[in-house]
Amino acid sequence: MYSLSTCWNSHRHIDGRAMLREIRDLGFEYAELSHGTRISLVPGILEAVEAGEIKISTLHNFCPLPMGVNHAAPNLFQFSAEQERERDLACRHTIKTMDFAVRVKAQLVVLHLGSIDMKDYNDKMLAMVGRGDGESPKYRKLCQEMEEKRERRKEPFFERVKESLKRLVPEAESRGLRLGAENRQAVEELPIESDYQFMFREISSPSLVYWHDTGHAQIKENLGLIRHLFHLDSMKDRLAGFHIHDVQFPGRDHCPPGSGMIDFAALKSRVTPEHIKVFELSPSLSVEQVRAGVAHVKQIWGEG
Repeated sequence: MYSLSTCWNSHRHIDGRAMLREIRDLGFEYAELSHGTRISLVPGILEAVEAGEIKISTLHNFCPLPMGVNHAAPNLFQFSAEQERERDLACRHTIKTMDFAVRVKAQLVVLHLGSIDMKDYNDKMLAMVGRGDGESPKYRKLCQEMEEKRERRKEPFFERVKESLKRLVPEAESRGLRLGAENRQAVEELPIESDYQFMFREISSPSLVYWHDTGHAQIKENLGLIRHLFHLDSMKDRLAGFHIHDVQFPGRDHCPPGSGMIDFAALKSRVTPEHIKVFELSPSLSVEQVRAGVAHVKQIWGEG
C-alpha cells in the first residue's frame, strides 16, 4: 500500500474533498490525514471517503486539529509532560483521533510520544556536522555531554510516556486500531532508539507498533547517533509502516526521494507488501517533484 500524506497539500485547500481528489488524481488509492488537518476539512473528507473516491491508510495525531488550532501541531500536547493536565489533553485528543480513524476506516494512528525537557542540542550538532566537524574532538565531546544529560534526565519523562500508552492501547484495541510509535529526529525526543525494545516488552500488545520515518533515521545517522539500517532491522518484528522522504545533508528532510542521500535500494529488503508506505513530503514541492519522488521509490521498491 502506497499513500500520500495530506501534509503536502492541506494548507492549500478549504475543502477536504478537493484536497483528497488532488491526491487521488496523482494516482494514489490511499491518503494519510496529517497533523495539519483542520476541523473545517472534515466534512469534505467524510464525503470523499463515503463516496469511495479514496481510502484513508493512516492518521497522524492529532487529527483533526483541536478547535482553534489551524496549523500543524503534532507536539501540541505531550504524553511526557510534567503537568498532568497536558498529559490528559494529549490522551483525550488522541482518543478523538482514534474515533475519527474509525469513521474514515483507517488502520493506524501515527504518534509522536514526547520529549525530555533539556537543552536543545540539535541545531548546534547539525551545524557542526554540516561544516565537516562531525569527527572532531569538539563534536565528540558535545555528543558525550548530550548523551550523559539525556540519560540522567530521561526516566521520569519516559515513564510518563509509557503510562499514557497504557491508557491509550486498550482504547486502540477496542477500536481495532494500531498505534504507531514514530522514530524522531531530535535528540531529546522519545523514545531514544535504544529504549524501543524496553517499551515494547513492557507494553506487549500488538496494537502498539513501530513506525519508521526514513528521513528522521537518516538525520540521526548523519549526527553519528545510530546506523539507519541497523536500527530498522532491530525493529522489524514490530514494524508496521514507513514515512517516506529524503534528506539533503545534513538535516533538511521531507525532500522528494532521489533528491537526497537516502539509499532506498538498501532499504528495499526490509519492506514488505504488508507495510503501509506513506510519502510525507514538504508542502513546498511541486506536483512534478512529487511525481518524480514517488516514481523513484516505486522503481526500486516495486508497485506493491
